[in-house]
Amino acid sequence: MEYMDHEVIQFVLTTYRTWAIVGASSDPFRPSNEVMRFLHDLGYNVVPINPNEQEILSKKCFPSLSAAVQEHDIQVVDVFRKPSEAMAITQEAIAINARAIWFQLGVVNFEAASVAIKAGLMVVMDTCPKIEIPGLDLATKIWEA
Repeated sequence: MEYMDHEVIQFVLTTYRTWAIVGASSDPFRPSNEVMRFLHDLGYNVVPINPNEQEILSKKCFPSLSAAVQEHDIQVVDVFRKPSEAMAITQEAIAINARAIWFQLGVVNFEAASVAIKAGLMVVMDTCPKIEIPGLDLATKIWEA
């Protein structure tokens, strides 16, 4: 399976506006915080998910995807967790009817990706929107779709 398909990446980035950031951190030096801020600054609705945080970037933090979906229509689940946690997150993403799951750099779990695809989710793995948006020259095209 190809999990770095540029057409899928472009579709996810230009179509889906609400992203749950699983493993979000209030530490500005953590990659999850940096990516969350980047997406927020581009106009995405970002929803932080971390049971150990209350608020990140002035946004209410939720302990789980299941809790967040009570207030948000989560379209993309962006995973900043260990690969060993990817399956549980994938199952929760399926349960909340997410449209896509994005496994960040280093988060490689082919079994979880396969389960997600079989459930109808689009899957991107082992890359980052902060890399892909400028790399595909999407910054000015994000909201044209």
